[in-house]
Amino acid sequence: MNGKTILVWFRNDLRIHDNEILLEAVKKADRIVPVYCFDPAHFGMSSFDTQKTGAIRAKFIIESVADLKQSLQKLGGDLIVKFGHPQEILPEIARQYAVTEVYHHREVALEETETSSLVEAALWKLQINLKHFIGHTMYHKEDLPFPIKNIPDVFGVFRKKIERESIVRNCLDTPESISVPENMDIGRLLTLADLGLKEPIIQAFRGGETEGLRNISSYFLNPGLHRTKLSPWIALGCLSTRKLYWETRKQENAIPKETLNGIILELLRRDYFRFMLKKHNNKFNKSPANEDEKKVVDMLFTSWKEAKTGIPIIDATLNELNSTGYINHQGRQNVATFLIHSLQINWEYGAAFFKEKLIDYSAASNLGNWYYLLNEISGNASEKNIDFLKKAQECDPKGDYVRKWIPSLASIPGVLIHQPWKLSPTELKQYGIGDVSIYAALSIP
Repeated sequence: MNGKTILVWFRNDLRIHDNEILLEAVKKADRIVPVYCFDPAHFGMSSFDTQKTGAIRAKFIIESVADLKQSLQKLGGDLIVKFGHPQEILPEIARQYAVTEVYHHREVALEETETSSLVEAALWKLQINLKHFIGHTMYHKEDLPFPIKNIPDVFGVFRKKIERESIVRNCLDTPESISVPENMDIGRLLTLADLGLKEPIIQAFRGGETEGLRNISSYFLNPGLHRTKLSPWIALGCLSTRKLYWETRKQENAIPKETLNGIILELLRRDYFRFMLKKHNNKFNKSPANEDEKKVVDMLFTSWKEAKTGIPIIDATLNELNSTGYINHQGRQNVATFLIHSLQINWEYGAAFFKEKLIDYSAASNLGNWYYLLNEISGNASEKNIDFLKKAQECDPKGDYVRKWIPSLASIPGVLIHQPWKLSPTELKQYGIGDVSIYAALSIP
């Protein structure tokens, strides 16, 4: 096989737009070999008795890989899909197609960086270089006004300096065509059954770059003040954060300023968590669980993750998460605060559960948000007596959210739905409510 061949290792960058590893490989090689590995290390059970990747997120990943494959086919190429450890799969493919170099986007979380190191070591034995690119943030690392080690720990300080002294780069071009080796062994797309998972009952989001781009367009047709809900596509790299930034900027005269600033703020916060994870070398002062209390912790944790805490707003939020793979930011804060504060459970349990369930899971944002909340609770005196009934009335003043996600309480009128333990036997009978013993188990401040 004559000419240069570059292997493009797709991970959390499942798109053809604004994708530096794909564009650079097309420019510098005669042929490229696009590869995606379903890594068994990302599936199975965690030490917290949670799935490393739940069915909802796994389905979204499968759909995103399938969409990337179709996009590459339209450009004249294809995608090799394999199940196995990248450090074993990639060297084998590199030998098969006489690959001269491997391109990938650098990750920052511990598990991903360890995998990169293993791949790099395996390729080095074949005298093949693993070239690292930086492409997961809105602001490029090289454009920051400070080195990573000097990034301010306070988000507000980070934000002010970034907005004053840095710029967001333009999106890169999309390749017009690609060339791959003849008769490339592409493998096959995996199914949920292949991963030992069952089909989810509800599918609120469909994976893939095509769907992500469509959702950007549909959002800006009627943006209002609601959240974009584009985070699932951003988390897997089906959408570039720069793409969303510049599409948002195009709407400056068409959407409320509060909406525009809110979108950009969330993208910046996402950058912040990735840079902070890099700064602290993947360490967020983890505190191991107390083994002496493990049985009690496991029981309480099971009640929490199965939405059986006895607090309607908490249980409704967890029911939505379990059913759809998504809850809004306030919902995440509420259930996380309840776990840490009211149940006194180590935050790592919650982080592991979010990793299983959240369709928009990304390691940096997950760890960063939990650690931020942990510091808020421990350092803020006003959080010592959290009034979840008050929070419920603020988040769900008419009780409609709880009615949707806890149908058994739907007949309770108004804000009474947030405190069913106060209903008399006559009222329970009037509203057709059966057993509410779960709601008497916990007292509310």
